[in-house]
Amino acid sequence: MAFPEDVLTTDEHVVMHLHPHWKAMIGPIVVVILAVAAVVASLVFLSPPLQIAVGVVALVAVVWLTFWPYLKWRTTHYVFTNERVLLQTGVFSRDRRDIPLARVNDHSMSQKFIERLLGCGTLTIESAGERGQSMLNDIPGVEKVQTTLYELVEADRDKHSVGEDELRQAVRDGRGE
Repeated sequence: MAFPEDVLTTDEHVVMHLHPHWKAMIGPIVVVILAVAAVVASLVFLSPPLQIAVGVVALVAVVWLTFWPYLKWRTTHYVFTNERVLLQTGVFSRDRRDIPLARVNDHSMSQKFIERLLGCGTLTIESAGERGQSMLNDIPGVEKVQTTLYELVEADRDKHSVGEDELRQAVRDGRGE
């Protein structure tokens, strides 16, 4: 479930690799606690056939409402490199979106009150192209991530921009001087 390093280009390196914030697992943890409580209560108060029924329902609930969300959480990757932002999701099938830093036009973050308390939020990346905006929900440390993204975009623009001296030299070389 780790992010495959072989999708990176030769000179590309990972700056930040994130999964959604742990708050996404609060609901599944509550399901496990309720399932255990239901099984214990059935063992104390119910007859064996009903105990088996409660146990089966609890098992199905835990697998469906806990294990599956955990797998989705673990297989969701937000990867920031020195060249692009990679968004990857999927347990059995995989969806990945690559946003080159050169195409990032704007990025913003938002946090609800509870997200501020938990230290997470939503990062919206607007890029040139037909897809437009990408919303990354439940980003841990979203303020730091947004600052890092800004630094990466600026470094990428600086790397690909032509300085004044290089521009003059190119013009001279083009005129044969």
